[in-house]
Amino acid sequence: MESNFVDYVKISCRSGKGGKGSMHLRHVKYQPNGGPDGGDGGRGGHVYLRGNHNYWTLLHLKYQRHVFAGHGGNGGRDKKHGTNGKDEYIDVPCGTVVYNAETGKYICDVTEDGQEVMLLRGGRGGLGNFQFRSATNQAPRYAQPGEPMEEMTIILELKLLADVGLVGLPNAGKSTLLSALSSAKPKIANYPFTTLEPSLGIVAYHERQSFVMADIPGIIEGASEGKGLGLRFLRHIERNSLLLFMVPGDTDDIRREYELLLRELQNFNPDMLDKHRVLAVTKCDLLDDELIEMLRDTIPPDVPVVFISAVTGQGLDDLKDVLWRELNSESNKLQSIMSEDTLVHRDKDMSRFQAEMMAEGEDGEIEYVDVEDIDDLDDFEYEDDDEELSR
Repeated sequence: MESNFVDYVKISCRSGKGGKGSMHLRHVKYQPNGGPDGGDGGRGGHVYLRGNHNYWTLLHLKYQRHVFAGHGGNGGRDKKHGTNGKDEYIDVPCGTVVYNAETGKYICDVTEDGQEVMLLRGGRGGLGNFQFRSATNQAPRYAQPGEPMEEMTIILELKLLADVGLVGLPNAGKSTLLSALSSAKPKIANYPFTTLEPSLGIVAYHERQSFVMADIPGIIEGASEGKGLGLRFLRHIERNSLLLFMVPGDTDDIRREYELLLRELQNFNPDMLDKHRVLAVTKCDLLDDELIEMLRDTIPPDVPVVFISAVTGQGLDDLKDVLWRELNSESNKLQSIMSEDTLVHRDKDMSRFQAEMMAEGEDGEIEYVDVEDIDDLDDFEYEDDDEELSR
């Protein structure tokens, strides 16, 4: 399945090598011993990363797998300086994290439009023999070679920037809620893993205010270990200010399902549990008032709860009020400021990355199974093997 949403790519980068310095002695008419006049070599080109708010995925880098900066020119006679190599800029959307593909070591994080980060430095140009002249060495017959280039293979990994992230099992009603609250048009169907890529929607609020909501594919038990689609997309809610947990009202145990989602987030990144959380019990159009009151006794007490139905619109205004209040609470603002000031990036777990790469085709894109072609979804096992739904 071809998709325009590309959230990570692997690129080989190389800076330019420095040009050689010139070893030249000036010999002209009437000046046979003109002395050294060899010029310096030019520096090699640098490789930069640059934040660009006009991009929202890494699609433009999908087939640009090699980025090579220009080499510096060699120095010449008459103290001519070599040309500097051309710098290369890799434009990435805001929210892109860069890792070393061989070691998994964190390199940098591009979060602002126009932010520039030097990824690889070009080699310095060598000095010509003119730079080595002295009173005791008036005709040096040597010059420096240019510094070598730098090479590195990097992983660019996009993490969506949104205010509210939707967290839930498959078929919890996340895409339906996003379509009801915003103008986004995610795919909606009555089978698991309808959502195969994250979706963003702008939710309008009172007095021309708004906030951004992100929907990711459903999380299943074991998602933090690579099962289903969770491992690939869990990182998209790492940057969200608020997490909206969604549990269907017709589930057997709301508390157990909520704790399952919490456990998967904790296994993936323990810092996610520090975010503010709201619980939405969905599909309440299937429940009567008496059953809703009974369900309130089974709800976790440490989280705000809203009973909603995205189909009928029940509770959606209350939900927006709760989300806006939590987003603008002083504790949430303070936590956001502290997280920006004390942001600590983890190195990439390369064992997890190998699991992600196994889910890719040769062109770097996930190959999905059409779920509509599966006869019996109830018997389908979402295991991390060659028949996994995400492949």
